Amino acid sequence: MARVSQTVDCTDPASRAEGIAAAQNALSRGETVVLPTDTVYGIGADAFSPQAVAVLLAAKGRSRAMPPPVLIARPEVMDALAIDVPEQARALAHAFWPGPMTLILQAQPSLRWDLGETHGTVALRMPADELALDLLSATGPLAVSSANRTGMPAATNVTEARSMLAESVAVYLDAGERASSAASTIIDATVSPPRVVRSGALPLAEVQAVVPSVEPEAEVPDAHS
Repeated sequence: MARVSQTVDCTDPASRAEGIAAAQNALSRGETVVLPTDTVYGIGADAFSPQAVAVLLAAKGRSRAMPPPVLIARPEVMDALAIDVPEQARALAHAFWPGPMTLILQAQPSLRWDLGETHGTVALRMPADELALDLLSATGPLAVSSANRTGMPAATNVTEARSMLAESVAVYLDAGERASSAASTIIDATVSPPRVVRSGALPLAEVQAVVPSVEPEAEVPDAHS
């Protein structure tokens, strides 16, 4: 029998706890959920379940060459998941977490996880969204990528996410429309100086106000020029 996805209106306080519990149960079974973040909606899976991460990548139509970031509930979790965290990265996390900034760091080699072809790194973010943080506090770190099929616009509401991901997702947590479709700004802190590898919702000027040495995203030559 085909599985039917569940959508929970988390803007209603009466059903919010129900939604978090349903998502937690789905994630514990190795299934995926759609959750709000402070940028766009994301599709999430248990970061420590290779099978669940594979389900996430398949739902998006994405290969292992594009591993998902990991969302965390507290900045302190960074030291459980990464090693040799530079002081510049700590300064950025202190300034912009929770918020729309993702840090690429050296992953703890002892962790039993498989996010794809990460080359020994992990991309971490603490989102500024109360529902997302409550879910992360209940589940622990989640592998989360934007809730869309690869190559399509990121979903800013559950209706858009569902139209693309359909029954590949077990639970949709609906927290209303996101104000922007801008994704997080990704900064590679495994290189010195740190470098923006994807421009996003956090402007470079704000990043450089905290760590002036952060380099801008490299310009890609226009293939049509």
